[in-house]
Amino acid sequence: MALENLISVTFTEDELNKLTQGIDTIKEVLLGKTVNLTPEQRAQYGRIANQNKLIVDKAKNYMEQHPSWIPNFLDKEEFDRDYSTRQQIETHVQLLENLSQQLVDTKTLLDYDNYSNALSFYRMMRFLAGENEPGAKSVYQDMKVLFKKNGGITPDTPDTEL
Repeated sequence: MALENLISVTFTEDELNKLTQGIDTIKEVLLGKTVNLTPEQRAQYGRIANQNKLIVDKAKNYMEQHPSWIPNFLDKEEFDRDYSTRQQIETHVQLLENLSQQLVDTKTLLDYDNYSNALSFYRMMRFLAGENEPGAKSVYQDMKVLFKKNGGITPDTPDTEL
């Protein structure tokens, strides 16, 4: 019985080069303009939720309507730059997250196909080893150690964390 192939995709060398060049271009543009927070810093600063975005938008609107009400310790020009840049970045973050998820999902299906085929090969080696096919027993024994016993994966049960 043939296995179901969930996905079949390849990239040419030219496509891979373009992909790498595109990523390099993105890295070049972002160089010196982005930061890497530590996990602790991410927890400290968090993410702005939709409700808080509404607060920021409302405050910006009122600041523009009533500039005299802006506290003199608040740098409105910096606020506006941060606001504008944040909007520019958000659009690109959403696009890149979507592309990243597509790549991860494609890789997941490729991994599943590869693993399913590897299991089929392993089962064939187990069969051939039982039939005393020359060389099959050593291949079977070598692969057999990769399968955990007692609750781990078995040759008939794919590991869900490929």
